[in-house]
Amino acid sequence: MAAAIPGWTHVYSGKVRDLYEPVDGGDAVVLVVASDRISAYDHVLPTEIPDKGAVLTALSLWWFDLLGAPHHVVSTDVPDQVAGRAMICRRLAMFPVECVARGYLTGSGLVEYREGGAVCGVPLPPGLEDGSKLATPIFTPATKADLGEHDENVTFEKAAAAVGEGNATRLRDLTLELYTRAAEVAAERGIILADTKFEFGRIPGTDEIVLGDEVLTPDSSRYWPAESWEPGRSQPSFDKQYVRDWLTSPGSGWDRHGEAPPPPLPDDVVDRTRARYVEAYERLTGRTF
Repeated sequence: MAAAIPGWTHVYSGKVRDLYEPVDGGDAVVLVVASDRISAYDHVLPTEIPDKGAVLTALSLWWFDLLGAPHHVVSTDVPDQVAGRAMICRRLAMFPVECVARGYLTGSGLVEYREGGAVCGVPLPPGLEDGSKLATPIFTPATKADLGEHDENVTFEKAAAAVGEGNATRLRDLTLELYTRAAEVAAERGIILADTKFEFGRIPGTDEIVLGDEVLTPDSSRYWPAESWEPGRSQPSFDKQYVRDWLTSPGSGWDRHGEAPPPPLPDDVVDRTRARYVEAYERLTGRTF
């Protein structure tokens, strides 16, 4: 349950973030709080990962500053009880499209490729494997799903039908431009940015498109250690892979295709997952968490 925060009214909770509006009714800004919740296989798990919200917030802020693209963050001067894991942001009219860039083939993109040789309508050459680097990054949009549902990969044409062709073209160009820049920065630090998801919105009353939500965190991106990259297999990653692996192991006793919710995570999985999030932050930023 989202915490009560003086001066703010809770209005929405997603898988990880809680959203608040000013009590005085102002509608220009919102308070975005990153919790320590973690999700997997479309479930929010009953066990939290300590410091996860703080890592996601700190890494997002670092990327927002580094990329230099217009974004929604107004201030980090937030109430003490959420300090370090919250941002005051401009309210945006969000585009109903997840803007995904892929520089490597894996995940749902790999599944699509194996079925038809293309991802979101973008044809790819034969012979690619799990983890293969693409000749050029591709834009593979998805429609936003409700809490507990899968986002659906769609073609550029379907995205354009949802937001207009001009907007879709601009979103594609921004997505690939930001991905390319971020991938270069990550590579300098020995990390592969395999793919990532951006969300964009418009400042109400203007035509300006800005970055919203989080950006380039282990929750919205696949980060792989460059030194261990090897196409043809699943790659080690700086995210919740420990959680996924345990949930699908015999040790969890959980059937991901059944009706029962996931069980609590054991302490060692929690500790290793937290360590991977912190390592991603420290390797990328060069800072100590």
